[in-house]
Amino acid sequence: MKKILILSLLILASCGNKKEIKQVAELSCGQCKFDLDSESGCSLAVRLDGKAYFVEGFKIDDFGDAHDEHIGFCNVIRKGEVTGEIVDNKFVASAIKLVE
Repeated sequence: MKKILILSLLILASCGNKKEIKQVAELSCGQCKFDLDSESGCSLAVRLDGKAYFVEGFKIDDFGDAHDEHIGFCNVIRKGEVTGEIVDNKFVASAIKLVE
């Protein structure tokens, strides 16, 4: 009985440590639209709960020309369903699906 209790507690503790985020968020160029300056050039960024993070795992041109006047991330802020976690003040994305 003691082993079952300990095993149950370990399972519950491991589930509580999961930091994965899955939500609809704003995506754009971190430098051009979100005023991030810790990287040079244009880089994909996500804004979660009012705070912007550079994205790892996807590049800004993975979703088309970043400088396109109508859909480019350097010119517009787009919405997408993002999945990933925040590691060292960056959003490490496992999935991004644009919703617009």
